Amino acid sequence: MSPEYVIDGHFSIKLDVFSFGVLLLEIVSGEKNRGFSHPDHHHNLLGHAWLLWEQNRALELMDACLEDSCVASQVLRCIQVGLLCVQNLPADRPAMSSVIFMLGNEGATLPQPKHPGFFTERSSVDTDTMSGKIELHSENAVTISMLKGR
Repeated sequence: MSPEYVIDGHFSIKLDVFSFGVLLLEIVSGEKNRGFSHPDHHHNLLGHAWLLWEQNRALELMDACLEDSCVASQVLRCIQVGLLCVQNLPADRPAMSSVIFMLGNEGATLPQPKHPGFFTERSSVDTDTMSGKIELHSENAVTISMLKGR
């Protein structure tokens, strides 16, 4: 969900654009945004994609299963469009018609994405909980009492 909807309850046409961007990054990476973990940091998938983009290492986001069957420029375009869709401010996100145009026309020049929404770094406890390393539960012990009259 887009940040403006989760935080303020504002619904707009850009909400679907944000969701599409998350989906695009999930498809390219083969990972889910929710529950994503990386050994070098505690960012979610959007944060990880943004860090790689900023370091000119965006192709490292690509799922290994795509390496032999993809065109690198198309994967980079998908990552860039995904990052454009998940920008923090709705006004910065493209319209869905523009997203389709950008994905379908390799000759089109794309703007540089800005900081994504929900670019969060979780604490290691949150990450461990999501990855199942720490189990937070209680065991319910059942006892049966036998009532005997005197």
